[in-house]
Amino acid sequence: MAEIQARSPLENIRNTVRPRRSLLYMPGSNARALEKARTLPADGLIMDLEDAVNPDAKERARSQVLDAVKEGGYGMRETVIRVNGLDTPWGEEDLRRAATIGVDAILLPKMEYAAQVHAAEEILEDAGAPDDLAVWCMIETPLGVLHAEEVACATPRCGALVMGTADLAKGLHCAHTPHRMPMIAALEICVLTARAAGIAVLDGVHLDLNDEEGFIRACHQGRSFGFDGKTLIHPKTIKAANDIFAPSDDEIEWSRIIIEVHAEAKKKGEGVVVVDGKLVESLHVEDAKRLVALIEAIETIEAENERSNGNDSSSKKSGLAAR
Repeated sequence: MAEIQARSPLENIRNTVRPRRSLLYMPGSNARALEKARTLPADGLIMDLEDAVNPDAKERARSQVLDAVKEGGYGMRETVIRVNGLDTPWGEEDLRRAATIGVDAILLPKMEYAAQVHAAEEILEDAGAPDDLAVWCMIETPLGVLHAEEVACATPRCGALVMGTADLAKGLHCAHTPHRMPMIAALEICVLTARAAGIAVLDGVHLDLNDEEGFIRACHQGRSFGFDGKTLIHPKTIKAANDIFAPSDDEIEWSRIIIEVHAEAKKKGEGVVVVDGKLVESLHVEDAKRLVALIEAIETIEAENERSNGNDSSSKKSGLAAR
């Protein structure tokens, strides 16, 4: 029998769960923002070469992002590059240049068909992309929502679906209402798809930076829908997203109780147990273990980022899988 090796906390994160409470878009053309990102408490950074960059700044933005990733210093923050589409003059070169620089994932915009994912993957692999480089797919059109399953299952590299709710609202001709009622069907279809595919799913951005109440409401709604976290456009929203998408103290306490009680019941040959008047089965214990693993991963990553303080470039090369 092969000897079982003890795993470090970082290895456990790599093999179990990855916190994605807050993914902050960073304009690739803004060198100061890319530098500041090394100290921000976001779980991940989406270095944007697409919507946030004017056409005349595309190549400069690409060079700045590639240089920033190569320099490192982002600690345990997950690094993602959103490339331009392959139907633009910059998309293919974005993919080729980003394939081997050590980024965690490539975010593909406006995905609607598996063939689009395959085309991007072929370019990445031709450019020498490692096996653990993930592709994330933006769902931001009505057709993308209807073909979400096709997109999510196009390749084992697919690690996440990311909602592009601003473009989706435009495509639906719908309003941005406080409770996002016109988008609920599309949002839940993508959550269902991601869970069926076993990948992450991230909620879209909240555009009104002066609407703190609305942002908090959207975060709570997104978590209740089942999203792993929220994409953000300003650092001031990171803390709220981190707090809301993390398990609460009460959730963690309850999870640890039912894990322990159910384990004791299992030793006695009992598959079901009642805790504080609530029926607890194995399915509840599985979710409890997920929450405990998530909070432990959050604590480990936050401690590592605080230790590195965004200045230890070696911490970026932690080898965490982006899926």
